[in-house]
This record gives sequence, structure tokens and C-alpha cells, in this order.
Amino acid sequence: MSETTKNLPATGEERRQPGDVATRGAEIETKQLDELHTEFGDTTIAEAVVQKIAGIAAREVPGVYAMGNIARRTLNNLTQRIPGGQPNVTGGVAVQKGERETAIDVSIVVEYGAQIVEVSQEIRENVIRAVETGTGLKVVSVDVDVTDVHLPEDDAEPAKRSGDDELA
Repeated sequence: MSETTKNLPATGEERRQPGDVATRGAEIETKQLDELHTEFGDTTIAEAVVQKIAGIAAREVPGVYAMGNIARRTLNNLTQRIPGGQPNVTGGVAVQKGERETAIDVSIVVEYGAQIVEVSQEIRENVIRAVETGTGLKVVSVDVDVTDVHLPEDDAEPAKRSGDDELA
């Protein structure tokens, strides 16, 4: 038998290649199916999508003044002043995402007088609900880092300073 005829399938044999319909069907049977992985294909969700959903959900909680640390907030304020600039809803949110699960870190500034523990718990609940409902990913943790407390007089100080500059 020549070398070329050895590699040919015998009569009645089927030679399966990776990606063949029958092989793909067997792969699907062994693969765990869920909302993101169906017999018709897979859905992948970018980390930026999870960040946006988590950021919006965290901002909805009463007692949250801002997201991120002071450097992030300063940068956001500058970009919002640029014509056509849009608010950064991902600021203050970090995400580690796997195929089916995600862990989220949120940095916030709370309003003075807010119950920090209650605000943090409400953020966790709201972020978990929004991300799991919106993406189908399981949220394994939401860590909340409170970086500052916003005081009511913090808003009045820049106005005083700008008024002083006008008098000079």
C-alpha cells in the first residue's frame, strides 16, 4: 500500500476533523451550557460593560457624593468642561472578570452624615442586582473603598475663592 492510500479512509469510514458538525455536537454536549454559553454560540461581555453597569448602579445609591479618588474626580471634572465631553461612569470602578463570574471594586466619596456601612451595603446590593441582571455574570464580590467624606462647606469654598479673585 502506498503512503497516500494509507491516509485515505476505508470505505464506510468517516474521518472526523475538529470543527466537524458531529465533533462540535459532542463538544457542546460536554460543555456546560448557561445564559452566556448556549448550543447556538457564546456571548462574551467586555470588562468595560461591567464597569459601566456597576458605576451607574453605585451612583444611584443615596449618600454617594462621587466615585473614585481625588485625582480621578479632578480628571472627570476637567473632561466634563470640554465641549462634547461626557461624564465618565466607569471612574472609581475596577473589575476582574472571568468567563462566568466577576469581582468588582468600587471607590466612593460619601456625603457627610451618611451611614457609611449602610451606604456600602446598599451599593453591594444594587451593583450585584444590576450586573447579574444585565450581564448574566455571577458577582462573587463587591468591595467598597470609601476614599473621602464630602462636607457641605466644600461646595462653598471654590465660590468664595473665585469671588476673592474677582476683587483682586
